[in-house]
Amino acid sequence: MEDKTSQFKIILGSSSLPRRKILAEMGYEFTLMSADIDEKGIRKEKPEELVMALAEAKADAILHRLPVGDYVKEAEPTLLISSDQVVVYEGVIREKPANEEEAHQFIKGYSGGHAATVGSVLVTNLKTGFRKGEWDRVEIHFHEIPDEVIEKLIEEGNVLHVAGGLLIEHPLIKPYIKQVVGTIDSVMGLPKALTEKLIREAV
Repeated sequence: MEDKTSQFKIILGSSSLPRRKILAEMGYEFTLMSADIDEKGIRKEKPEELVMALAEAKADAILHRLPVGDYVKEAEPTLLISSDQVVVYEGVIREKPANEEEAHQFIKGYSGGHAATVGSVLVTNLKTGFRKGEWDRVEIHFHEIPDEVIEKLIEEGNVLHVAGGLLIEHPLIKPYIKQVVGTIDSVMGLPKALTEKLIREAV
């Protein structure tokens, strides 16, 4: 696969494995930096506003640790990509489950119902200062999910580390997905088309 980053460099401001995988699938080489911010300290009523505010806070936290003056002087620009995601269920914003009980309650709620993921992508050009972000929403409809499947998912533990305890690409949950209105890469944390568009605008 061709490396599309010959005219610029990319820093992915995330420690998420799915996001790393998606950006690599898009043909980009990149370095990684994660932002340690207090996500609970940022509150917004609307999910779209929350994910945008969190992506900006993550970008700002990373920028504070970078020698930005050096990036301004470099011939080729460096782009910082930050993002965030929440799940919305019956109008309520869901972040990562606090514990196993909450994860169980979350997944049980999806059974026979539906939820949405709202994810943001923010691209900051460290050379020019240009910054632009947008959000993407995906609706997911579920068949009934048996209790034993929910128990297995929780026992395994991965659902505790994702927004809303929602892992639609997981082999245990896949058979119970009725319909996805939107793209799987967006549900996994990085919508390809939107990320590509913002990279092009930022260069």
